[in-house]
Amino acid sequence: MNSSVAVIGDIDTVTGFKLGGVKKGYIVNSDKEAENALSELINGELSIIIITEKIADNIREHINKKVGSNVLPMIIEIPDKSGSSQRKSDPMSELIKRVIGVEMIK
Repeated sequence: MNSSVAVIGDIDTVTGFKLGGVKKGYIVNSDKEAENALSELINGELSIIIITEKIADNIREHINKKVGSNVLPMIIEIPDKSGSSQRKSDPMSELIKRVIGVEMIK
């Protein structure tokens, strides 16, 4: 597995990451497009998939089914241009728990 990065999001998020050097970017306008993009990226040779929080929230079940307890690819959820969404759980804490197997407690 190489250390490639890809992004899934709205046009502004994907454009920003492409300007920053990320080669693979998927602009999605529906949950189905997001699920298809994620499935394609997971089957590839990627280390990190960046996805906006709102899109990830809409396809959470699909993400959990595809990624499961695998360490790679890491799914990093970021806010979009409208800001961070209110959540009951912290995706970064869940990522740390999945990667190192230890729950971080505040």
